[in-house]
Amino acid sequence: MASQPGSGAATAAPVFRDYDQAALDAQLNLRARWPEHPQFFERWAADSAAIRAARGGELDLAYGSGPEEMLDLFPASGGGPASGEGPVALLAFIHGGYWQALDKSDYSYLAPPFVDRGIAFASLNYSLAPAADIGTMIGQVRRALAWLHKNAGAYGVDPGRIIVAGHSAGGHLAAMALSTDWPGFEAGLPVGLLAGGCSISGVYDLEPVRLSYHNAVLKVPADRAAAWSPLHALPKAAPPLIVAVGAEETEEFRRQHAEYATSWQDRGLPLVDVPLPGRHHFNAVDALGEENHPLYAAVQQLLSGQVS
Repeated sequence: MASQPGSGAATAAPVFRDYDQAALDAQLNLRARWPEHPQFFERWAADSAAIRAARGGELDLAYGSGPEEMLDLFPASGGGPASGEGPVALLAFIHGGYWQALDKSDYSYLAPPFVDRGIAFASLNYSLAPAADIGTMIGQVRRALAWLHKNAGAYGVDPGRIIVAGHSAGGHLAAMALSTDWPGFEAGLPVGLLAGGCSISGVYDLEPVRLSYHNAVLKVPADRAAAWSPLHALPKAAPPLIVAVGAEETEEFRRQHAEYATSWQDRGLPLVDVPLPGRHHFNAVDALGEENHPLYAAVQQLLSGQVS
């Protein structure tokens, strides 16, 4: 979402499936398709700043040594051991921005619908392109989730009830987290570190991204595109996954969603596909925090252990 296609990039020859260069770039140029996108960024930032001012939270917790390796954590209202009710579930959210933009602080607005129902909420940061490549970001998100698991008790969280969610590039990173061999990633971590996941309008195949104008910034190597793609890195076993894509998304985003969902189910892995009628790329994520929306209800069921 951060870079724009350069002039003279179009060609009549197909570069990915049936798309020539201009058509492929148009499929992946979300800011051009929805020119009102700055209004969403401004609202998310303003609403999130108001939430932090009113509610505080545990901000800028370091999960690593890098300057971007931080997360914000909002403890559950009335939850945790101090309440006498025991540890609570945690929703760990990963922001989008085509791996190039936005920040964890833009998504504090999603916290209240969860923390007010006794669920902790975390928003994760990771390094952005061009300073970092996508492989680095995948590793950072894995470290953040491992940190949350190891430090869960200090924040009243049940380490066995951590759900990861993400939107757009964050959906890609959430999906890659679900494909992680956790004991292989770090000795001592459990196989089932995550209790579930949710990906909203995620990117599951990096090959078209690599072939698009975005790669001038992202620099995805040809020999890493598959390894960094959830569609080509499916796990043998996984907890339940919720996927959702806006009905008004581009054809390429809807294709990737459908192929990933089908491939996940073909492996016998548990999946819930939530339709998002009337939603496009920039308002799809809002459904996660709308208490009357089916996506919110599905995530609540996952957090309560009712999806298997």
